[in-house]
Amino acid sequence: MSSLQLVNVSLEYPDGESTLTALNAVNLTVGSGMFLSLVGPSGSGKSSLLAVAATLIKPSSGSVIIDGQEVTGLKEAERAALRREKVGIIFQQPNLLPSLTAVEQLLIHCHLRGIPPRQGRRKAEDLLDVVGLGGAPGKKPHQLSGGQRQRVNIARALMGSPSVLLVDEPTAALDHERSESIVRLLRRITDDFSTATVMVTHDTGFLPLTDSVATMSDGRISPALTPAPQPN
Repeated sequence: MSSLQLVNVSLEYPDGESTLTALNAVNLTVGSGMFLSLVGPSGSGKSSLLAVAATLIKPSSGSVIIDGQEVTGLKEAERAALRREKVGIIFQQPNLLPSLTAVEQLLIHCHLRGIPPRQGRRKAEDLLDVVGLGGAPGKKPHQLSGGQRQRVNIARALMGSPSVLLVDEPTAALDHERSESIVRLLRRITDDFSTATVMVTHDTGFLPLTDSVATMSDGRISPALTPAPQPN
């Protein structure tokens, strides 16, 4: 079963006396353990697609299906609960709270789910170890490098054991070496956790680390996914 499906999804906004089409009859299927790169020029609809897939925005028409469940008809509280349980979102900027340690950033998820932090602390520490920060659970954001802060961001997105992982330009603020390490980490997480991973990126140099590539233009997606280019 595919973890994420978008079926004829369109998203329109009023724009003065006309209508702006952000997504135009988009169809996309991403299975468990698949790492998809989403590329295209600025304004092509990539971020809108992620927002709809994350249930942050309801599409104007079409269906979003996560783990076999059609979610566009859910109420906002139901969509929020689904996001906590099944969708991990990794934003371009980590947006870590400056007063909290790395492990406390992850424990916020326990608070949102009504779980006592002490019950989730072991999982939080294990996830920090997974992303290569096993020795830094007590460090605050100002004590971490940009790459390390992004790793905390990734670990935080995994706290709910999501089946779908949505990633928005994770390397935009990093140099090449740190960028490559982040994309390789996402590759490993997709394999080890069997997530359906969609990564928006402008950096085509890392496409060989993903399974396939979808291209967006003017709110439309390429009719068929293309295999990611193989490294030379």
